[in-house]
Amino acid sequence: MTDHNSIIMNTISLELHDWDTEVKKRARKFNTENFSYKIKRMFQLLLQGGELRDDQQVRRYNAITTEMLSIFAQAKVCRDPPSTECLSLEPDLESIMADSRDYDELLWAWKGWRDAVGPPIGELYPQYVELRNIAARNTGHNDESDVWLENYEEEDFEAILDELFEEIKPLYRHLHAYVRRKLQDRYQDRVSATGPIPAHLLGNMWAQQWDNIYDIVRPFPDLESVDITPNMREQDYTVLQMFHIANNFFTSLGLRGMPSSFWKKSMLVKPRDREVICHGSAHDMQKGNDVRIKMCTQIDYDDFYTVHHEMGHCEYYLQYRDQPLVFRAGANHGFHEAVGDTIALSVVTSDYLSKMGLLDGGEFTKNHDIDFLLRQALVKVAFLPFGFMIDKWRWDVFRGITTPENYNSKWWELRTKYQGIEAPVERTAADFDPGAKYHIPSGTPYIRYFVSFLIQFQFHEALCKAKHHEGPIHRCNIYQSKEAGDKLGAMLRMGASRPWQDAMQEITGQRRIDTSAIKSYFEPLFEWLKEQNEGETIGWE
Repeated sequence: MTDHNSIIMNTISLELHDWDTEVKKRARKFNTENFSYKIKRMFQLLLQGGELRDDQQVRRYNAITTEMLSIFAQAKVCRDPPSTECLSLEPDLESIMADSRDYDELLWAWKGWRDAVGPPIGELYPQYVELRNIAARNTGHNDESDVWLENYEEEDFEAILDELFEEIKPLYRHLHAYVRRKLQDRYQDRVSATGPIPAHLLGNMWAQQWDNIYDIVRPFPDLESVDITPNMREQDYTVLQMFHIANNFFTSLGLRGMPSSFWKKSMLVKPRDREVICHGSAHDMQKGNDVRIKMCTQIDYDDFYTVHHEMGHCEYYLQYRDQPLVFRAGANHGFHEAVGDTIALSVVTSDYLSKMGLLDGGEFTKNHDIDFLLRQALVKVAFLPFGFMIDKWRWDVFRGITTPENYNSKWWELRTKYQGIEAPVERTAADFDPGAKYHIPSGTPYIRYFVSFLIQFQFHEALCKAKHHEGPIHRCNIYQSKEAGDKLGAMLRMGASRPWQDAMQEITGQRRIDTSAIKSYFEPLFEWLKEQNEGETIGWE
């Protein structure tokens, strides 16, 4: 984020704000009572969201958000003298968190990143909250939390989310207990046998997914690893090759391939001449078929997965391209996140990876199942409480329940309550650890990911039925199934033209978010974990 680009970003943001304000102003003049359902829904979606109406507030808001993102993008963590080495988040610090098994080095990277970005973002964040709430109240909402929740079109959506989390909590707690015991074997008395896990030991800067410590917790180390990273590097995989493989999966279903502009205009590797925010993202340029991905791709298993996730967004953009502009969006934010991940549930199967020459296609035993499902759980199940708590924290911030002096203490209270993790060193009100996560300074709502991580299993189950898959659902691979592609494409083409419940019914036959699919997927692992954890403390003190 250069000064030049910051100026351009501010200018465009102001132009977009003026356009959006004018559209809403005109829309409010209409009495839609006798309009058709389609036109009524257009007006409903046009009028969603908050609105700043004071030019000074608009300029201040844009300046704050740009500054927070610049802090995040440019931050580095420097080694102690005499070393002159300074490390960026991606790939440097994230690589340490993923690969190092040195307790103190992990702590240095963990604390260093939070010290670099937290306090300066924390100084700006209360002003951001105040302005978001002013915008929300200008359009009749109580605060910004109401704006974020209206996308889900359910009055009691928070209560529904609480119920869904309670349904998957037993599986998470057994995974947590198993991982904690393995970490205690590794780090001895630095990990409690009954308490929360230190947050820096789980292979990820935010402890949101734990697959990078797969080597520590793996139950059957003599089996061929499901981590394809070594095979990719041995076969001299390229970043472009990874994206073409993902593109081929979508086209094998009869869906659309990425247009030529995608390959010319996307940023698929980290530039050498400037600092960028490397966090992977997909972009609909709203001009014909111009869709792009921005990503600092690495040749590894995680990014092989992420490539499919981000391309899923692009596929959604292309599928609803013919809808009116206001309907060019996901059925809800969680749907957009779920599309690529649904595809990736097939991509990670041994059936697909062996077809790609990345795994041996030998016999798949019960132990292979457990090994595979454990790694999947380190990604999918470990994430659920993290995906759940971030917006629980932000909603209370917007509501004034959590005030600036309590931002950090409440953050850690929720992380311990839901995730069973704790800060490895003392944190104070002077710290702002939420700011270490990109979605906080960027203002990106996060509950979409919790929703996505549940509904993608519903989608996967439905597509496997369309393919007439027989056998365990975790072994299903829909590659080259036109029947599955037809079902998925029909839902994607709807965009936001109908409530998400209609889109859910189109693909699954259900009208609600349901945990039965994810529980069915992980059932063999859950039973195995209960056996392994017999006599252990389940939960944390």
